[in-house]
Amino acid sequence: METGPRADAAARPGSVPHPLLFYFHHARYFWGPDLAICARNCGGGQPALYLARDGDWRILADSFCHAVDALQHDPLARPSSAHGHSFSFVLRLRGPGHGLFHGRILESCVNETIAFVNASVQARHRLLATHGEPLFHARWDRAVFIHYECDPEALQKCLPFPLDLYNGRAFVSVVAFTMQEMRPRLGGPIAAWLFKPIATHRFLNVRSYVKHKGEPGIYFMAEWLSNRLSVLLGPVTFGLPYRFGQIEYRHDPDAGELEGRIVSTHGALEYCASPAAEFDLCEPGSVTEFLLERYTAYTCAGSRKRFFRVWHEPWQQAPTEIASIADDLLSTTGSWWSTARYSFGNYSPGVDVWMGRPHRIKEIRL
Repeated sequence: METGPRADAAARPGSVPHPLLFYFHHARYFWGPDLAICARNCGGGQPALYLARDGDWRILADSFCHAVDALQHDPLARPSSAHGHSFSFVLRLRGPGHGLFHGRILESCVNETIAFVNASVQARHRLLATHGEPLFHARWDRAVFIHYECDPEALQKCLPFPLDLYNGRAFVSVVAFTMQEMRPRLGGPIAAWLFKPIATHRFLNVRSYVKHKGEPGIYFMAEWLSNRLSVLLGPVTFGLPYRFGQIEYRHDPDAGELEGRIVSTHGALEYCASPAAEFDLCEPGSVTEFLLERYTAYTCAGSRKRFFRVWHEPWQQAPTEIASIADDLLSTTGSWWSTARYSFGNYSPGVDVWMGRPHRIKEIRL
């Protein structure tokens, strides 16, 4: 994805320096490969061809300069000459009629409003730029995020990668979720059947926020899984710090339940939370976006550093208050814990995810 608009697009009066996110209703006769289109309230990418039905959708141009050319800020219906871009049919947005809408178009502010979507789109392009990616498909279901703020110097001593700070503040997050239906991208039903023993199990991740050569990501300080076979495979294949734990989650906000319990030989973690409110995307530039919208994972096993990339739609999430009943499990993940204090929590119904293969750290391409 291009990182800046073309000079001629940027100079055009009324155009905006970043692509805009549009909401609209009752779309008709809208198709083309150059658009990222998702249902606003149900997540999951949809081919543009399926837009010939009622609904509330969001649309983001897949190409930066296409978005700048097509989506005008002042005013939306300004006249413009046609150009040769492959999705020039989007120019119909500039004028009324054309059978495109049976309702209103809602423009969502300007510039930074869709920074979180850009992060997801860029992550998708970055992942697919490597031949053979992604390696796996899966779902990360019903995720609880518990965020702790700690002393940056104390945390950096626990990490093999440079710390990534939010306005000078350092964070470690505990993420409790269930991975479902992990299977290889290739191989069809037979490959999915072979992966059934490790396809679905519960996770507890303890992750910090790092960057390497300018690419932000996460570093797993420790992970507990409920599947013994996965515990054996993860360190060998991805360099992940897997440990076995007895994990029980009751993540059902509709039933008023949002709690979990993890017990292992290292200790225990038990939490409960208030049911989540209405879900929404992270506010651009917020600390929540900084912590949730991460698409590269770094690992270190001995002296061998690796990374793998993932892609998913931006997290639909809601803030929630977390109460920890027991947390001595976290004290085993490093000296950072002595400076930690609870900050806030989030809950998400989950995302469908693409997961890439592990690479040696020297292979990173930005």
